[in-house]
Amino acid sequence: MDRGICGFVISLALALIAGGASSQKANVPAGTFRLDSLDGLELVNAKAEVVNYRGHRALHLIPLPGHEAGDEMMMAILKDVDLGDGTIEAEVAGAPRAGAAPDQRGFIGILFRVQEHGSRADDFYLRPTNGRSDDQLRRNHSVQYESAPDFPWHRLRKENPGVYESYADLEAGAWTKMKIVVSGTRARLYVNDAAQPCLIVNELKNGETHGQIGIWAHVSTEGYFSNLTVK
Repeated sequence: MDRGICGFVISLALALIAGGASSQKANVPAGTFRLDSLDGLELVNAKAEVVNYRGHRALHLIPLPGHEAGDEMMMAILKDVDLGDGTIEAEVAGAPRAGAAPDQRGFIGILFRVQEHGSRADDFYLRPTNGRSDDQLRRNHSVQYESAPDFPWHRLRKENPGVYESYADLEAGAWTKMKIVVSGTRARLYVNDAAQPCLIVNELKNGETHGQIGIWAHVSTEGYFSNLTVK
């Protein structure tokens, strides 16, 4: 079932500049977040561990006991980041868990302008098993934008077919670079150092706001994260 939708040791201190109103922008200087402890994270619907995965020191999100077969997002939210406009980069690796249903795609992504413990946010995510499918329609659904709480992927697909999802070459379980550039009500997603974005959103559904940054994977996904930077 499609739902689109540990810690970080801060190597560079973050100076937070938050506007008084939610519509104002906040800024953070360049920061690098290393995945070798659970410090500085708020975990939502998840446990986490730090592991070595395919040559990277990485954060691995794990479903809470009894939730392995649910339809939930496992989230890790950076507590001390407040971003309005900026660039977020990370390496992610996602694949369906062993025994997952055939319609699970390995959903994994990055949240931005996160508020209210993850209940409100914009995000881009990947469906890694779609990237090299022999079904062209599945390929066209490789990357996705959505906005919580009012604009989940299925509403966006129904109301604006093809506008909020696109194709990118993805390999399930492999490290994939994601870069998100946010400015005002616009956002761009770049995959694997591509010069051009694979998905463009010109009207973010939560408007021009600011908030925390998070990473997430569906409970059906083996999700790993490494080398997160913010500027």
